[in-house]
Amino acid sequence: MKSLVIFDLDGTLLNTIEDLGIATNYALSQCGYPQHSLSSYPMFVGNGVSRLLERALPEDERNAENIARMREKFSEYYDCHDCDHTAPYPGIPELLDELTSRGVKVAVASNKYQSAVTRLVTHFFPTVPWAAVEGQKEGVPVKPDPSIVFEILGKCPTPKAEVLYIGDSGVDMETARRACVESIGVSWGFRSVKELKEHYADHIISSPDEILSHLSDDE
Repeated sequence: MKSLVIFDLDGTLLNTIEDLGIATNYALSQCGYPQHSLSSYPMFVGNGVSRLLERALPEDERNAENIARMREKFSEYYDCHDCDHTAPYPGIPELLDELTSRGVKVAVASNKYQSAVTRLVTHFFPTVPWAAVEGQKEGVPVKPDPSIVFEILGKCPTPKAEVLYIGDSGVDMETARRACVESIGVSWGFRSVKELKEHYADHIISSPDEILSHLSDDE
């Protein structure tokens, strides 16, 4: 039986893409660069805010100084507007309630910076008893490096055979593989089923309630 389920945040628990895109476009505008259509942003996200901003910049402007300048403007906007258009995916609140009612521990592992992760999780899931809520922190490599999973296991010691990692991208599937835990790719997020398959997702699901059938080893 699985006793700990680790969730990616953006594209898995929450649909954050519009607020991320608007905040990035704000930063681009403030720094004098052309903006992108919101439909472009699903392919920009997944590796943390710095990589998002790097991908949004014109190719010949992608340097550390410009990314730092962009990040300041991004945070200035996003920290005040990160809940404007963001919402849990349908069925996610009910899934979290069901998991916790069964005694399954739940955690978040995100490449978004820690303060934003904490704020979003607290805002949208205030009653969930999270075992750990981990975002990007200084000095800790971002996913697909598995360090964030090991941080969660340090706070919530669990045999790896009892851990399920759930995400919407190839980055997430690679994170689970490197951490040697079972993975589920979700089809409702920012990336394609093709990408999930190419990164060796153990399972792919199309609705949150399907996760429940993967808790038992007898599935």
